[in-house]
Amino acid sequence: MDPVKVILANPRGFCAGVFMAIDVVDQLLDVTDEPIYVFHEIVHNKHVVQRFKDRGVQFIEHIADAPRGGIVVYSAHGVSPEVRAQAADRQLIDIDATCPLVTKVHAEAIRYAQRGWQILLIGHRSHQEVIGTRGEAPEAIQVVESPDQIAALHIDDPDKLVFLTQTTLSTDDANIIIAALRDAFPNIKSPPTEDICYATTNRQHAVRQLAPECDLVIVIGSANSSNSVRLVEISEHSGTKSVLIDDVTELTPLTLQGVERVLVTAGASAPEDLVHALILTLVQQYKGEIEQHDVFHESVEFGLPGSLKQFMRSRGVDPTGRRISMDNIAGTNAFLSSHSIPQRLVDLTVKNSC
Repeated sequence: MDPVKVILANPRGFCAGVFMAIDVVDQLLDVTDEPIYVFHEIVHNKHVVQRFKDRGVQFIEHIADAPRGGIVVYSAHGVSPEVRAQAADRQLIDIDATCPLVTKVHAEAIRYAQRGWQILLIGHRSHQEVIGTRGEAPEAIQVVESPDQIAALHIDDPDKLVFLTQTTLSTDDANIIIAALRDAFPNIKSPPTEDICYATTNRQHAVRQLAPECDLVIVIGSANSSNSVRLVEISEHSGTKSVLIDDVTELTPLTLQGVERVLVTAGASAPEDLVHALILTLVQQYKGEIEQHDVFHESVEFGLPGSLKQFMRSRGVDPTGRRISMDNIAGTNAFLSSHSIPQRLVDLTVKNSC
């Protein structure tokens, strides 16, 4: 068997919002023995969800399923005001793990609706993020999933029209819809800053740049992860075959048959240890030779959400000094070193810290 060149796309895996949401639940488990309920999956990854279930966390789809006065965590995707009101009615202690970039889109929707503008929300109607955002101003928001739906929109004043986007969309797909909206409504306004999150864009750009050099792209992520599915689509649009797997157990020899160069990446909600397990298999069973191709550097550090700090203080825990920090590249280097796996680093980076 000839060695397989394994290209590790950097960045990949956890984005800051996902990392924060998971860390919020981790820190809650660290400071309390009380039952913890999470509204919807904390992030769209079956391994993350199952690991929390194994530690006693309960995931619910209806606020009424949380006991009165209990602890409920809002997932990274955000929730509507209706959900928050239901939680208040049940006197729940709510901890907000919403991604800050999703919160930004919510704030934009509220602001434009209050000014009397109509909002066209580009995204997937059934996605939890879109459901939460639309809930901020349902009378003002229409969801657009494809250019085909534009003709059916009800527009009162094309001069008071703005589009917003789901944060995890493919930039390619979003731009197609945006171009069609601009053709239909030349005066439509865009949000003050980009809605598609920088991490989603960075991961997509890395795949778009590296996939054409490879015979296969392996994306680690769950099928209900919007951003993971988009990475597969981008790979295939570039002309390179791509597969989406939850973990290495779904990898088969047939998948790698005839493959000389394989690009490995992961969706923004996929834990890095799943990538590590795949790397070990590729090295041990397929003579994988590792190259890290760094397209963007992401290093993130920020404080705890205010609702979590307030809860900690109520339980006699001082949150001072507790931070959330993430550096995926450092973690990968430590893993490779610990397993004595040689690597070659190809630096293609544009500096990007948040």
